[in-house]
Amino acid sequence: MENNNRACKNCEEEFQDGFEFCPHCGQKAKENLTMGILFYNTISNYFSFDARFFKSFLPLMFRPGYLARKFVEGKRLLYLHPAQYYLFVSVLFFFLFSFQAREYTQKLDTVLKEGLKQDSISVINDAPLKVIDSNTITKLTQPFKDPKIITGMTREELGKLDSLIQDQVNSSKSKKPDFDFGYDKKRLDSLIAIGAPEEEQLKAMGMKEDAGFFARRLYTQLLKFQKNSGRGILQAFFDSLPIALFILLPIFAIILKVFFWKRGSFAHHLVFSFYFFSFLFVVLGIILAANYIWEFPYWIGLIVALSTYFYLLIAIKKFYRHGFFLSFIKTGLVTFIYLLFVLPIAVSIMVASSFFFY
Repeated sequence: MENNNRACKNCEEEFQDGFEFCPHCGQKAKENLTMGILFYNTISNYFSFDARFFKSFLPLMFRPGYLARKFVEGKRLLYLHPAQYYLFVSVLFFFLFSFQAREYTQKLDTVLKEGLKQDSISVINDAPLKVIDSNTITKLTQPFKDPKIITGMTREELGKLDSLIQDQVNSSKSKKPDFDFGYDKKRLDSLIAIGAPEEEQLKAMGMKEDAGFFARRLYTQLLKFQKNSGRGILQAFFDSLPIALFILLPIFAIILKVFFWKRGSFAHHLVFSFYFFSFLFVVLGIILAANYIWEFPYWIGLIVALSTYFYLLIAIKKFYRHGFFLSFIKTGLVTFIYLLFVLPIAVSIMVASSFFFY
């Protein structure tokens, strides 16, 4: 009798020849590897980019709390897993944000480079020239404009003199910022230029010989900041954002657990947080993408911020099944604690870590 079975290339189990998919592992029986299949498998395996993503998109955007409620109730194959959804949309968001971040980084690097230059005020005999203020300029130029006073200068010459003085005023107003870190920058620049040992450079900055680990690290990073003219500090901050947000998400879930103690386990609050943060990433990603085409005015950003709050309010009401008034109170408290306590502390830690490890 002829054997109509064939072996699966993936699990090596035998199955009937007419099957389109292996009944043991689910791999397609006949599939020639092409660039399209390779790309699809990569995306689907890493991000689960399949029909469930699109099936989950509309409920995520327009039915607050629906996906989290359905997932908790047991419908976990119909929609995309909350952690996978969060991973996918966060990667897309930070990809779009990287272009904006590069622009911000270049602008700040330019400002820091100008600010960390040597003092631009002219020096004569080691005494800097004082910049004349606008009131003094007015008093000095007033006699030239009085027709009763004879200066011996023509009207054209008086005009050139007045323009020269006004240029001095404008240049003094547009003077680049100068940063003072409490040490002699000229001396430090001289030590850096001659290639002095790093220990000597640190001493010139005021570091004591018996400085502890924290103080030594601070001076070392400050020296690196000086040598690089501050370049890269903002990029280090941006690089820490994905990790920071991934840590802030479970903190948000902890706050929800405190306010909704009897409304499920911590895993339930975490599911809600994953979907809510995914919604935020989608909204911010759409704004970033659209902003490249048309720069939004301030009031649109304010409306979007308020809409995310009302989205959270409706999501909490539907997911935790509270009344509107109680949901409104708890949503306000959760938002207040998160925005006024958790986020500022997190940003402070991110700024400090960006400086200490960039």
